[in-house]
Amino acid sequence: MIRILLADDHAMFRAGLRSILEQEFGLLVADEASDGQGIMRKILANDYDIVILDINLPGRDGIELLSEIKTTRPNISVLMLSMYSEAQFALRALRAGAAGYLTKESAPEELTSAIRSVVQGGKYLSSTVAQLLAYEIDTSLEKLSHEKLSDREYEVMLRITSGKKIGEIAAEMKLSSKTISTYRTRILEKMGMKTNTELTQYVLQNRLLK
Repeated sequence: MIRILLADDHAMFRAGLRSILEQEFGLLVADEASDGQGIMRKILANDYDIVILDINLPGRDGIELLSEIKTTRPNISVLMLSMYSEAQFALRALRAGAAGYLTKESAPEELTSAIRSVVQGGKYLSSTVAQLLAYEIDTSLEKLSHEKLSDREYEVMLRITSGKKIGEIAAEMKLSSKTISTYRTRILEKMGMKTNTELTQYVLQNRLLK
């Protein structure tokens, strides 16, 4: 029996995941949660083998939530399943304690393979993530400017450079426009830049956008 918590704010997506997992694993308990508060409440009340966690949840940064889960229940394996590409968030997720990182475009077979690896106590690294990790541990490489950003700042940077306005980002992240503007200021300061155009050029050059 595998006990899984499906943590995503889209009910249809959770239903699709549940269907895939039930067909593949049979003996399965799959609970569901749609926001950070609900996730932590269920984690405190139940014993799960795996949490399948979306990185983009209402009002909470997925990486921050991942860190909280690992602090509260270190034995639970967390598999990140995100709309963002590996290049954007995989290494940050692994540093925060994730057992693996998959994009929502991954084939169902890859998801079930990842779950099998994680249930057996291992980690799941796609070929792309393995390459990123190899690049990361090469100590001869200079730390890139975006590595100075917090996870929240990094997420805001990606949204800004994808062409979204401050108000749009605030609505999506359920934060105030003033807060997003403050993040933008911090991002530019840390990156040593003055405009969104410079920021966008940097992101494109380093292939941080999907």
